[in-house]
Amino acid sequence: MRLNLSSRTIAILLALLVACVLTTFAWIGPTLSFREACLGAGITVAACFLLVYLSFEALIFREVNQIYAGLEHVKRKEFRKLSNKFLFRPEPLKRMRDEILDMAQRKQQEIDELKRLQALRREFLADVSHELKTPIFAAQGFVHTILDDDDIDEVTRKKFLQKAAGSLDALDALVQDLVTIAQLEKGVVRMRRQRFDLAQLIRDIFEQLELRAGQRQVQLQLLPAGTPAGVWVLADRNRIRQVLINLIDNAIKYGRASGLVTVTLHETAKSVRVEVRDDGAGIAEEHQHRIFERFYRIDKSRSRDSGGSGLGLAISKHIVEAHKSTIKIRSEIGRGTALEFKLAKPRQLPEAAES
Repeated sequence: MRLNLSSRTIAILLALLVACVLTTFAWIGPTLSFREACLGAGITVAACFLLVYLSFEALIFREVNQIYAGLEHVKRKEFRKLSNKFLFRPEPLKRMRDEILDMAQRKQQEIDELKRLQALRREFLADVSHELKTPIFAAQGFVHTILDDDDIDEVTRKKFLQKAAGSLDALDALVQDLVTIAQLEKGVVRMRRQRFDLAQLIRDIFEQLELRAGQRQVQLQLLPAGTPAGVWVLADRNRIRQVLINLIDNAIKYGRASGLVTVTLHETAKSVRVEVRDDGAGIAEEHQHRIFERFYRIDKSRSRDSGGSGLGLAISKHIVEAHKSTIKIRSEIGRGTALEFKLAKPRQLPEAAES
């Protein structure tokens, strides 16, 4: 049977044992009375307790510190602080054990996080390689076909060159997106904030995406109905335009055919909340926290042409965060998806808007 005794209990037992022995001899001896023997016993218990307890704890901490001194990966500064902090407090060994277990748990969490980041890094490199390889191989194939076939007619040659140019343009756009997101993550891209009419910007985007929406017979609508020009915000107009194009284009692409895509502006005294909603199949909960990752696709079988490069939402997320806001998602299977973010209002409206 194992006795679970603390260091204080052991010290008390040893002190009492020593005190009993000394008191017995003193009481038996002729020179001390019973009262003097009891007083001596009390002094002996106190002295033995302090000597045994402090020496016991000091020896333990010295040995433990020597062990941990050779482990460079352990937080030795924290351990020294721990040793000095708990040396003369109740149950120092138990406290030190709890602290070491806590340190080990934090280390394990750091290791798990590093493993997760490493897995994401491998996944990202594989996705980048695939996305870069696709347009390169396509352009390479068209060019080599022209070079290897001397009898190719002029019409076919021009057609192949146009396809090769299209592949290279797609490659250039992908590289530009990668450069953009790298700069946004580093914080080197400064937002040029200016006052502009958000409602008018959305109408301009609707006109730009009208052909794409028409191909799927999707109706684009700005709410509240009849929203007048003059919903002013303070933001980088070109960057917010990029965000809205990405969100609306995704809503058209993944919404229901012959459906409805709405952009709703919710005004408050200090901000405007923008909500882009589609009526598509929706996004499962396990995918919702990952759709803003680079190259992440819910449907892995989608081609690049139908599913995009997967950088649009990642870039949009960083642009919105650079405006001191966040993109939020609300989605249910079979009930569509809504993405929203806030933009600050300017303190003063342009003179034309005020009048």
